[in-house]
Parts: sequence; C-alpha cells; structure tokens
Amino acid sequence: MSTEQIERAIDIVQRIRTEVSHAVIGQQTVIEQIIVALLAAGHVLIEGVPGLGKTLLVQALAKTFEGQFARIQFTPDLMPSDVTGHVMYDMKSEEFRVRKGPVFTHLLLADEVNRAPAKSQAALLEVMQEQQVTIEGKSFIVAPPFMTLGTQNPVEQEGTYPLPEAQLDRFLLKIRIDYPEVQEEISLVQQVTAAKIGEKLDVNSVNTIINPETMVELQRITANLQVDERIYHYAVDIVSTTRTWPGVSLGAGPRGSIALIRAARAMALLAGRDFVIPDDVKDITLAALRHRLILAPELEIEGHEVDDVLKAILHKVEAPRE
Repeated sequence: MSTEQIERAIDIVQRIRTEVSHAVIGQQTVIEQIIVALLAAGHVLIEGVPGLGKTLLVQALAKTFEGQFARIQFTPDLMPSDVTGHVMYDMKSEEFRVRKGPVFTHLLLADEVNRAPAKSQAALLEVMQEQQVTIEGKSFIVAPPFMTLGTQNPVEQEGTYPLPEAQLDRFLLKIRIDYPEVQEEISLVQQVTAAKIGEKLDVNSVNTIINPETMVELQRITANLQVDERIYHYAVDIVSTTRTWPGVSLGAGPRGSIALIRAARAMALLAGRDFVIPDDVKDITLAALRHRLILAPELEIEGHEVDDVLKAILHKVEAPRE
C-alpha cells in the first residue's frame, strides 16, 4: 500500500467519526468502537438500556457511506424466515420466487436479539460467518460491507433467551453504552425537542462521504496494516492468561486473539497510524474479550465483573516495549 492510500484512508475515517458525531451527542468511545468493528469487518453486540441512541447511531453510520440499513425487532414469535427470507408462490407468473429478508443489507440492527428463541438467533449465524444466506437449499450472497449490530438490555432478563457462548464468540466486540453526561443529555434534549414533532430520528446533519465500495477498500487497507511479531505475542499472552486466571471458569479461545489483532489494526487507523502499537491492543481488550469469558459463581457472588478481571490481566501481562 502506498503512503497516499494510507493518508486518504485515515482522512476518510476521521471524517466518518466527525459526521456520526453530528447526529449522536456524546458516546465518543461507543462511536469509535463501532467504527473499529466496521473497519475490521466484524460484528458487534451492544449492551445498554433502551433510549440511548443505538438506532440513531447505526443510521448515521450507514448514511456516511451510502449504506443500506435494516432493523429487526427480535421477539419470542420471530421466525427464522422473518430474518433470512423465504420462498413464495407467485400466482401471476405461476412460479416460486425468493423473497429476501431484511438481512440483505449493509448494516443490520438486531434489536433485543436475546428476546427471540434459539432457532431465530441461529438464523443470523450463517450470514455473520459466511456473509451468505441459504434459502430452500440455494445460497445468496449478502453484498459487502455487512455488519450485524445486536443489542440487548442488561436489566430486563425475564422472558429472554441468553445467547450461547458459541454465538457470542461470533461478535468481534461487545460494547457497553451508558447514560450520557449531564451536559450531553441537556444538548440531546435540546436537539431532539427543537421544533420537532414526535420522536422521529434525524440524520439530516450527517453527510455522505463515500460509497459502499470505498468502505470495502477501507476494510482491505485496515487488514493490511503492519503488526509487529511482538504485538501478536502480546495479544496471545492476554488471551491465554484468561484461561488460567483464578475465578475464570471459561477463558477466551483463539477467536479472542484474532479479534484483538483485527480490532487493534482498526484502532491504529482511527488513531492516524499505519502500524499497531501495544496501546491499540490494550484499549480494545475489554470490548474484544468481555463476552468471551465466564466467571466462576463464587466470583460473581462477590460482585466481581468480567471487566475487573480483564483490567487485572492487562496490569499483569507485560506489554512489549520499543
């Protein structure tokens, strides 16, 4: 890759972040981590209570690269065909036609994904892994870039179907979105209520910068950023330590190490560099690994969280030095 390509990619990524921030007030870390996942061609699980702007954020991001956006509200009666699509009989032509589901898009918001039963959740697995959908034995490619953004409410767990570990592992990052700061919330309320009727989401302030093809090119550039051998060792050391850490009943697998490197590359590009440094790995570790660990019951009873364990691991594992 030429220096000119890298510089242009860095400029575009910075502009995307700025444009999304025009519609979404605050939540800078969340915005950055979702852009990281998109650059790394991964999927994200967003955990947060309703009303924090998750849908607005995804719509704003889609508009920056002229991408298609679709939202599925996961409910207990959701069928797999409601996600992927189905074959229907056309009375006029007297033949069967494939009706593609909402999964055929660029950014798919799977809202409250843990409210649907396992069979409907599993309908996402193939497209997340293979970027294709099989309907009645025939495979259909989903046009790149494609990213699934699953959301779940951490508070209301009654009547939910928790995602199994194997499916959680498919998400590159698990992002936690919290309440905005007081001043940010004041600005948010002013923006939403300024001479507007109802609660329609507004992304008019977001400009389209690139097209989907250019976003795919950004993903290719991200995947080719330089990673020193010591960075690979650092990422694997962090992940392998989760498997032997006291109080962790299930540590992260190799997908955790892969996620760290992929996300660290995107972090580097977002920071304006064409090479990865240890801080890129360190800064994305919580989001990349928090959904891949299971704590022992005694640790949970004592009030410990996965993030606390990961912070302790990062403190113990020595980062490579220049």
